[in-house]
Amino acid sequence: MKKRRTVKIYTILIIVLIASFFGAIIRLGQVALSEEIDGINLSAFAKNRNETKRTLYASRGTIYDVNGETLAQSVNSYTVVAYLSPSRTTDEKNPKHVVDKETTAQKLSEIFEQNNITSMTYEHILGLLSLEGYQVELGPGGRNITEFIKKQIEELELPGIDFLSSTKRYYKMADLAPYIVGYARANDDGDIVGEMGIENYYDDELSGEDGYSKYETDIYGYKLPNSPEQIVEPKQGKDIYLTIDSDIQRFIEETIKGLSDENNMSWLTFTVADAKTGAILGSASNPTFNLNKQNMTSYLDPLVSYQYEPGSTMKIFSFLAAMDNGIYNGSDTYKSGSIKVGNSELHDFNDVGWGTITFDEGFAYSSNVAASNLALKLGRDKLFEYYDNFGFGQKTGITLPGEVSGNLYFKYDTELATAAYGQGITTTPIQNIQALTAIANDGIMIKPYIVDKIVDPNTNEVIYKGQREEVRRVAKSESIKKIRELMYDAIYSNKTDAKYYQPKNIEIIGKTGTANIPSPNGGYLAPNGYLNYVRSFAGLFPREDPEYVIYVSVKQFSGAFKNYAKAVTDVIEKIAKHKNIAVIDSTDSTEQIIVLDNYINTLFEDTENKLKSLGLNTINLGTGKYVANLYPNKNSKVLKGDKVFIVTTNNDYKMPNVKDWSENEVVTLCNLLGLRYTISGYGKVISQSIEPNTPINSGDELVIELG
Repeated sequence: MKKRRTVKIYTILIIVLIASFFGAIIRLGQVALSEEIDGINLSAFAKNRNETKRTLYASRGTIYDVNGETLAQSVNSYTVVAYLSPSRTTDEKNPKHVVDKETTAQKLSEIFEQNNITSMTYEHILGLLSLEGYQVELGPGGRNITEFIKKQIEELELPGIDFLSSTKRYYKMADLAPYIVGYARANDDGDIVGEMGIENYYDDELSGEDGYSKYETDIYGYKLPNSPEQIVEPKQGKDIYLTIDSDIQRFIEETIKGLSDENNMSWLTFTVADAKTGAILGSASNPTFNLNKQNMTSYLDPLVSYQYEPGSTMKIFSFLAAMDNGIYNGSDTYKSGSIKVGNSELHDFNDVGWGTITFDEGFAYSSNVAASNLALKLGRDKLFEYYDNFGFGQKTGITLPGEVSGNLYFKYDTELATAAYGQGITTTPIQNIQALTAIANDGIMIKPYIVDKIVDPNTNEVIYKGQREEVRRVAKSESIKKIRELMYDAIYSNKTDAKYYQPKNIEIIGKTGTANIPSPNGGYLAPNGYLNYVRSFAGLFPREDPEYVIYVSVKQFSGAFKNYAKAVTDVIEKIAKHKNIAVIDSTDSTEQIIVLDNYINTLFEDTENKLKSLGLNTINLGTGKYVANLYPNKNSKVLKGDKVFIVTTNNDYKMPNVKDWSENEVVTLCNLLGLRYTISGYGKVISQSIEPNTPINSGDELVIELG
């Protein structure tokens, strides 16, 4: 009986096994022959499960000046990472993780200290290396380091230390037109995004399009041999050429720097444009900032985002309105000094006026009473229409972020009368630039622009070209001819302080402005001497056929009026000489641009004499017979009086006297000699930790205080 029962159990087991086998065969057949099982597409599932997609990042476009000088570009940068997990190491003789945390932290901190990255102390790095996990980024100071620092760290051969490569934005001339160029930096996702200026306005064009690479991998993430790879190449971002001329821009920047070093002010903005095309050739301001440091105190671009009461430069346009509407006769007379309008009494800037004078004389004297008389005769609607036609109270449409429209509101007679001399209304620098182009173009106003061209580097195709764009006719030819005569007389009649705006090598036409500053409590700030004003200058040159428009304004300037005027004429003289339009010989106008030759390996004495003969200030480093290095280097453009550093082949360096040097000049010295440095304050050097003529060596530390 037991034997039969055993045979029966074996028989059932065999039947179950056979049934299971055939069930599995059937299921495998279904899987093999079917695209979808239980609602899952097996082919897509298998493909997705083993497919890797790698992003191929597009290179951000480059920003150039009008002559092709690089202003902004993308460069390689690196982030230091430390692998902490011992699982990375398979051979103890060749460790792939951080083995000695203390030694690693000590050596890395020394490298960071040498490169003035003060946040990466020994304690900070050791704390990061002591964290739990597979790997850690050594931030913040270990992020976006340069190729030079990366090489220094690699030479330490520290186990477990590696680098993640990326790109960052670098500004070759970081102090040049920072508000125009703007800056871009990585966001939280690691994408470089424009946040100011051209970098922001043209972010889409500069960014380009990322590509990708798709391929199948095994379970370990390695690409399968002979498997197809799908590649979509990235499209590099567009290159943008600005209308900015770096030579003119530098004239402006250097002049503003000299003015601000010796005088206090709330702000200053200074712009030069091509009068015939509307191209912005240079625009600078104070305070300014360094694009690589991004140490700005304001995010507003003064050229387009500052709106303020312009003062008497508006008389150019209120007098034009009277001329165009047939109510102006320059030989007519009026009583200057004051005028009663409603319940208010308005005064000329000197309160007493100049007696009974003609309206032509009133323009030369910058008489508020003359402008008010004309405006009251003209009427509110016609003056408003005229200002509006010149583009005041509306955006110009220039391709820069943050443009504001100003305010043209005036309703009552008192407001009408004051609007005629630029009080009670607000304008922007770019609006004034646009309006002034009409003076140079027989009454036709030209739209200002900042981009010369946009080039697709993938095809070398010019996809956009900036050019002269006529907005509309805003004044009659005979009125333009007359206002030019008045603007010339305003500068050269010597009747007011406008005489200080006479350049030595060319004749100009122009108009000054002095506006009261509104008080936050209503009314206007008390004059406080000559401090609480916005001073402005609107000019064109050469006189006969203007090619350049210049507009400058400064708030609460503490210095003498003629110092401010001289800064303006200095720039005009430099531009006139540089562009070969100077018509008056002037021995005082000696500034010029110098393009440096290659002086490497030349005799030191010959090189020093040559550079001094060009009017350059040589800083000699070492006592060798030959030149080992020179900064600025070959083909760099410098101005007379600029510093040129000559490093000789003998490295017995001595510390120069850096008193009154700028921060950039000190940094250049330290980089050339390998000095570590700490700089505090703002302005020029007032103290140095290493006394002049003291022997110095690479690695020494220099502490500088600016003031």
